[in-house]
Amino acid sequence: MTQKRVAAIHDISCFGKCSLTVALPLISATGIETAVIPTAVLSTHTGGFSGYTFRDLTDDILPIAKHWKKEGITVDAVYTGYLGSKEQIGIVCEAIEYIKNNDTIIIVDPVMADNGKLYGGFPEDFPSDMKKLCKIADIITPNITEAALMTGLCYKQPPYDKEYINTMISKLCEITNGKIVLTGVSFKEGEIGAACYENGETEYVFTKRVDALYHGTGDVFSSTLTSALLKGKDLLSAATVAANFTALCIKNTKENYPYMKYGVNFEEKIHKLIKYMEK
Repeated sequence: MTQKRVAAIHDISCFGKCSLTVALPLISATGIETAVIPTAVLSTHTGGFSGYTFRDLTDDILPIAKHWKKEGITVDAVYTGYLGSKEQIGIVCEAIEYIKNNDTIIIVDPVMADNGKLYGGFPEDFPSDMKKLCKIADIITPNITEAALMTGLCYKQPPYDKEYINTMISKLCEITNGKIVLTGVSFKEGEIGAACYENGETEYVFTKRVDALYHGTGDVFSSTLTSALLKGKDLLSAATVAANFTALCIKNTKENYPYMKYGVNFEEKIHKLIKYMEK
């Protein structure tokens, strides 16, 4: 059996668990080769730090993709995350054309916002441009804030009603023909999960909400989802693995590392992820 290969297109935060420092170890741990196209290098992640360094790698993205094409390197999946600028969105769309084949799955995590607000440094029209990348995706994994910004719907605090979620998914279907995994869904206090839409149907997966917020949990979810899909799981099963593993990492971090504000301790639970994949 040929080893599966993913191209992860994210930034590198040298300190702080997010983007490539999450995607690379988690996907690799499941036996999937993880090639990377870094979009930027930062000294730390941007959540809670000031004065961080930022090295823009926009000019390197297409040369890397073109070199891969020249060498005959293709991938089973492309998984995109945090992009450093609006300009990179179009460039990444072009880069994907160089490295994909007819069977490549394109997974887009439109990382740009949370808790009702855009991340710092993104212009107000960034969500509109992100729709261009979602348009070519086979699967998108926005959170509620990102979905609201791309669809023009008002952002609401949880818990939600099904009408709000169904309307959001319907609006997302106008942006992409791909499958949708909408994260941050909650219909009652004490739960958190995702809505999985494919073939005109929406199914849900929920876990117990842990009362804690950590940077990079979306990257843990989407990286795990990507791994599970390439291991042959269907969308709902993959989302279930991703939700359970993310919740496990958050719970472990809160219980054992209460002052660890730089991300979740996923490393200690990788052995559990491997077991999840085998089920």
